[in-house]
Amino acid sequence: MALPKEKPTGLDSPVTAKLIKYGAKANVALFRLTGGRVGGTWRIGSGWRKPVPVLLLRHLGRKSGRPFTTPLLYLADGPNLVVVASQGGLPKHPQWFHNLVASPDATVDVRGERGRRVRARVAGEHERSALWPRLVDLYADFASYQSWTDREIPVVVLEPRD
Repeated sequence: MALPKEKPTGLDSPVTAKLIKYGAKANVALFRLTGGRVGGTWRIGSGWRKPVPVLLLRHLGRKSGRPFTTPLLYLADGPNLVVVASQGGLPKHPQWFHNLVASPDATVDVRGERGRRVRARVAGEHERSALWPRLVDLYADFASYQSWTDREIPVVVLEPRD
């Protein structure tokens, strides 16, 4: 397992949050435009063993009730999809996480499949402990993100619903 990277200066700045927000909007647009051929995986640099799959999470705002779409890296775990509320190691949980806690029914798009209905739940301590090494193996930066923040980064399980 790779050692966590040093926390970048300026990570907690409002500029970083804006870059994440607009980068996510671009990812959603490219994913939708190409059916996931572009934006359906995440891979940076030559050191990655394999591309990491990306899903589009469609959820409702807990205050506004408006629909939002968020691109997230995911781990397939049997019929479930597992996502991480890391927000790049920022000090606060991402808005999508709070939205899912308030209203756990959502929909996801993965490459080749649109509109999979899911119900979100936060992994308990034991389940998180089992999933975390697999998530870090999938995307090593999750370990760095955890080392950069005082909060425990939540792991969210998206279970199929009828």
